[in-house]
Amino acid sequence: MRQRLVRMLGGVALAAALVGSAAGCGGSDDKASGGGDKCGLKIAFVGALTGGSANLGINIRNGAQMAIDEYNAGHKGCEVTYVQKDSQGKEDVVSPIAKELVKDDKIIGSVGPAFSGETQTAMPTYEEAKLPMITPSATRPSLSTNGWKMFHRAVANDDSQGPAAANYIKSVLNAQKVFVMDDQSAYGTGLADNVKRVLGSLVVDTDKVQKDVTKDFSGSITKIRASGATVVFYGGYYQEAGLLVKQMRAQGLKDVALVAGDGVADAGLAEVAGKENAAGTVVTCPCAPASAAKGNFIPSYKAKFGQDAGTYSDVGYDAANIFLKGIDAGNTTRDKMNTYLGTVDYEGVANKYKFTDKGELDPSRFIVWAFKFDAAGQQVPEKEIPRS
Repeated sequence: MRQRLVRMLGGVALAAALVGSAAGCGGSDDKASGGGDKCGLKIAFVGALTGGSANLGINIRNGAQMAIDEYNAGHKGCEVTYVQKDSQGKEDVVSPIAKELVKDDKIIGSVGPAFSGETQTAMPTYEEAKLPMITPSATRPSLSTNGWKMFHRAVANDDSQGPAAANYIKSVLNAQKVFVMDDQSAYGTGLADNVKRVLGSLVVDTDKVQKDVTKDFSGSITKIRASGATVVFYGGYYQEAGLLVKQMRAQGLKDVALVAGDGVADAGLAEVAGKENAAGTVVTCPCAPASAAKGNFIPSYKAKFGQDAGTYSDVGYDAANIFLKGIDAGNTTRDKMNTYLGTVDYEGVANKYKFTDKGELDPSRFIVWAFKFDAAGQQVPEKEIPRS
């Protein structure tokens, strides 16, 4: 009798243990329809966390981290792991990172790469392994022309940002002579080419420098002065743009305005140039001001990270949430997730998202804003600008 009772109690205990085990991973609700468990999945971030381009990468990394942390707080015992990889913004660094990430089949989505050059390098690896990605910030138009099915872009590309910047130069600054420069990067060259195309005969001269190499802009400044330009457009990133405007002011070009794209839309410009020199610089971004993000994003971000959200922080948050919504809907494999991205119509804190068959953001969702640096070195929203 005692042995029978022990066997009965043991059976009850085993059943309870099995139920508890299932509940520890969300129970049957966390089993994806069609097979596959929602528990144990991973989302990657790829972007610059160190080096000269780190500010923009950290903004995106933090936004995505906040989304994943919020998700995990509501999915105790069935969390999503956040895999963060520092590309340093360099193409030779991102290549082995991409090859490492795709080997882990628990990674079913990647936020980033963040920059155009590293995206161009990583995408063939992602494509072969069928790892879907959403870039919050890589804007080179040609990224969507390679037939890649895994590529998705959460912002407008430079075919929209470039014309918007050119229209600002013509309509707001009323410039008649414009000098156009770029840093020869995949991003900077494409953006500058779009500006030149729209401005046409208003471009009086051009020049090229080299990202991460050029420190002395004396030659360019001599050409700017000789051209008689009242506006310089710079296609590149804030490190070189900061040095450029600092040296322009030091060499007497006090009244020549600097206009640049989203690669310069960062507090790092004022840090490099000095607040006084950066003041008046106009930057465009295919994004709304982070300060306009919906819901509790702004106070929650500051409470979590001890600083204000920056350029693309909110887009990074939205990109991660798109993947997380996909997981909740049962898309627990790379193939299912990519199919889901092709049908998603998601309203985030920064924008509404829907992707074309080439991975571009639906043109009806495009946003381009102009920001201006003030005397305190702050990037202040000025106005949304038309693309044509």
